[in-house]
Amino acid sequence: MSRDAQGAAAGPAESLDWSGLMRVGMGPRGQGGLGLNPGDFWTLSPAELALMLGVSAGTGAMTRDRLAALSARFPDRQVAGAGRLAHPCRDLRIGGGRF
Repeated sequence: MSRDAQGAAAGPAESLDWSGLMRVGMGPRGQGGLGLNPGDFWTLSPAELALMLGVSAGTGAMTRDRLAALSARFPDRQVAGAGRLAHPCRDLRIGGGRF
């Protein structure tokens, strides 16, 4: 894991070279950029940007080992006093009903 200027562990978002990505995404076509306008650049998913930049296709299919590593990195959390796992969509309301 990378470290920030103060020596604290940096997560995935902090370890991205945002200025470099913006330079290549919105920079002029003749100078190595993609020439995207800011609105188009910021609506791209990481996969779409990688595809446009010619970056290889990631790590491949999900395997049991990758799933175990993700589960260890992002464990489920118990909701205090509720006896259930936390879920970001559990209490989402759509059109007056519960999701």
